[in-house]
Amino acid sequence: MENTLILQDGGFLSKLSKHFGSGKYLKYDLINFSKNIAKKQNLFCKRIFYYTAPPFQSARPTEDESRRYKVYEKFRRKLSNYKLISIREGRCQRLKIDGKYIYKQKAVDTLAIIDLMSIPLKYPNIKKVILIASDSDFVPAVKELDKLNIKTILYTYYEKRRTAKFSTSNNLIKSVHKYVLLTKKDFEDAKLIKSKRGEEI
Repeated sequence: MENTLILQDGGFLSKLSKHFGSGKYLKYDLINFSKNIAKKQNLFCKRIFYYTAPPFQSARPTEDESRRYKVYEKFRRKLSNYKLISIREGRCQRLKIDGKYIYKQKAVDTLAIIDLMSIPLKYPNIKKVILIASDSDFVPAVKELDKLNIKTILYTYYEKRRTAKFSTSNNLIKSVHKYVLLTKKDFEDAKLIKSKRGEEI
């Protein structure tokens, strides 16, 4: 079975799991989720690159900010135990617009693009890569990889309704070798298993 790399936009996956969970985040095993997706393409998951950003922390973190960071650190430590995963961290920016705070991840896509463009050097035997994202920023990198005979399979999600929460760049869809829409079943097929002590593993 041919090897592949899977590059995942953590923020996109988090938002999508909450959407499929009707406002509650679906709990799923990131490793099995990735392996299942690769298997559906008759590929073997050699490595997972997970892109995210720690929760925003002000100079004097509030109780809520501290709580969010502790939850994130627990999640990060758990992922770090798996040699299969490389965690890439950007940063979280807070902006105040019309009296309300808006939070945005910064440099996350840039890190993913750097990894995409590094594939020919670091993984010369990889000829197909799986990208889980929705952003048009990836288009130039995908096109460059195509010139080097490296095909990109896009896993994404979008809705056609005018009030839809999810949209995917048409340019991104047109640039990839193939695209597949993620479903709730993809998450459900990779449910977390609890140990006898009640811990999620």
